[in-house]
Amino acid sequence: MRFHKGDLEKKELIELYELMLRPRLIEEKMLVLLRQGKISKWFSGMGQEAISVGVSAALKPEEYILPMHRNLGVFTTRKVPLDKLFAQWQGKATGFTKGRDRSFHFGAQEHKIIGMISHLGPQLGVADGIALADKLKRNKRVTAVFTGEGATSEGDFHEALNVASVWNLPVIFCIENNGYGLSTPTKEQYRCEDLADRARGYGMESRILDGNNILEVYTKVKELCKAIRKRPRPVLLEFKTFRMRGHEEASGTKYVPEKLLQTWAKKDPIANYGSFLLDQGYLDQRMITDIKAKIEAEITENLNAAFAEPMVESTETKELNDVFQTYDYEDVKPKVETKNIRLVDAISEGLYQSMERHNELVIMGQDIAEYGGVFKITEGFVQAFGKRRVRNTPICESAIISAAMGLSINGMKAVVEMQFADFVSSGFNPIVNYLAKIHYRWGEKADVVIRMPCGGGVGAGPFHSQTNEAWFTKTPGLKVVYPAFPHDAKGLLATAINDPNPVLFFEHKALYRSVYGDVPEGYYTLPFGQAALLKHGEDVTIVSYGAGVHWALEVLEKHPNIQADLLDLRTLQPLDMDKIYQSVRKTGKLIVLQEDSLFGGIANDIAAMVMEHCFEHLDAPVRRVGSLDTPIPFAKNLEKNYLPIKRFETQLLELMKY
Repeated sequence: MRFHKGDLEKKELIELYELMLRPRLIEEKMLVLLRQGKISKWFSGMGQEAISVGVSAALKPEEYILPMHRNLGVFTTRKVPLDKLFAQWQGKATGFTKGRDRSFHFGAQEHKIIGMISHLGPQLGVADGIALADKLKRNKRVTAVFTGEGATSEGDFHEALNVASVWNLPVIFCIENNGYGLSTPTKEQYRCEDLADRARGYGMESRILDGNNILEVYTKVKELCKAIRKRPRPVLLEFKTFRMRGHEEASGTKYVPEKLLQTWAKKDPIANYGSFLLDQGYLDQRMITDIKAKIEAEITENLNAAFAEPMVESTETKELNDVFQTYDYEDVKPKVETKNIRLVDAISEGLYQSMERHNELVIMGQDIAEYGGVFKITEGFVQAFGKRRVRNTPICESAIISAAMGLSINGMKAVVEMQFADFVSSGFNPIVNYLAKIHYRWGEKADVVIRMPCGGGVGAGPFHSQTNEAWFTKTPGLKVVYPAFPHDAKGLLATAINDPNPVLFFEHKALYRSVYGDVPEGYYTLPFGQAALLKHGEDVTIVSYGAGVHWALEVLEKHPNIQADLLDLRTLQPLDMDKIYQSVRKTGKLIVLQEDSLFGGIANDIAAMVMEHCFEHLDAPVRRVGSLDTPIPFAKNLEKNYLPIKRFETQLLELMKY
């Protein structure tokens, strides 16, 4: 291994050695604790310290870095307090996740570190979003994100590189090619000669670096950072290295040929660099002994502090309160002036006025810029706000939702338009595993709204007609909004954008241009979690949302003898169960109508909760009405049979006779 110090001074050379030695000594101690049962798991980065340290040292402290589970050197180089790290690995309350997650699955805004999730890929898109925010703010900064050679097979890797290239984002994508994805060797992971070659397909620069040579990593990355700050663009770096221990300690290394282990052991980044410093006279054995002693004393002191902390305890209230970022709702009253407009116009107005109110708000989606989106909701937005804030995206839902998360991390707001709610399945993972969990895990907000044009009745078939709210009402950490009227849609959208938590905002396509209402002209908000009582009656309680509300109104108009409480839920998470209970205790009968297929839908939970809390007030079994448990068909007659409109009328009349 050849080391070229260039213009680095003695102090800097020694500091790099100490920065690599610190994570190595911590790891050695953690392996002892693992065998003693004092930590539950460990992912070793031994042999890869030069990459973590070299990249971290090359970046400025204010620049974000997104590590993986072998990048302890990132945390120590950024001077993350060791007592907090040790408490994190022991599941203690003072750890970064309060015992809710392990390993390096956390972030620390004060250190500009954003940790990974086990699904690996989404963090690449998050890095895109962080870099986009820097670019929009005209910060001359670089974002570095790590991944392994195995994760380059994930779709998120390719989506993130494509987005970064198309948008010319200042991201350094760092691949630690360490030979194995768990036990699967690289020859079974990809067929290209070098992973750096993949950059060509995205019109991106790439480099291959010796991941075990700290001076090569540090000097080349530092030089690259300076260039990217001057001319923002993405670069793919492939670091050739090797994993000297198992994927995690329990897996061992029996699948690795012994000769290969011996070959790479000779390339140990710390041993080789230490020998170089000794040969050059920058260090002597006494100095090395002193450096080790200082670090080991630091480790012992901070371990003792972490051990002294009691085991984590909590309460149901504390756990539930940490699912969402605290949000103090601002009730903005509407002005007196109103106009009669369609649902689609109300949503467009609400979005437009929010863009005026929040300069940090960015809208992203397919065809939303000059074209105005397939439903024309953002028509004219580019002229008003520019293409920097109204951004056409490639067809890559996962990377764009992840990028929205990155924008939020870096102090901005994001609205993502799904062209159709059905297509959100391609971005499902970052929603339910990143956005939904991030505040509970380590206290970070996800200031993201995902707009979901949804619903049947327009003959669009199985891939453009779903109303898939139940996918998300089941997931703690997500808020779900589903308005039925223009007035509600505009006010609730404004609230969704103000709320720092992730919101799925459902917009029924069949209602876009068929439903009109009087809507205040100016900006206003409406609170989440408050159902609207549209009709008053003593006979029965009808609960619905979205298009179902209009179907219920039509049936009631057809049967004026039925005196019903009709509740429009408006938001599904949070859900206004108190108003439902109040109505059921008055009427004694409940029927819940949803457009979604019946099994697993929100009607089931409402029915169950009413049975638990209002059983003694019920004069009949709770009725649930939904669409057939089939995909949504295309032909008009088939779709008519699929949707629950006629079945609702039949069941309501049967319930009235009970």
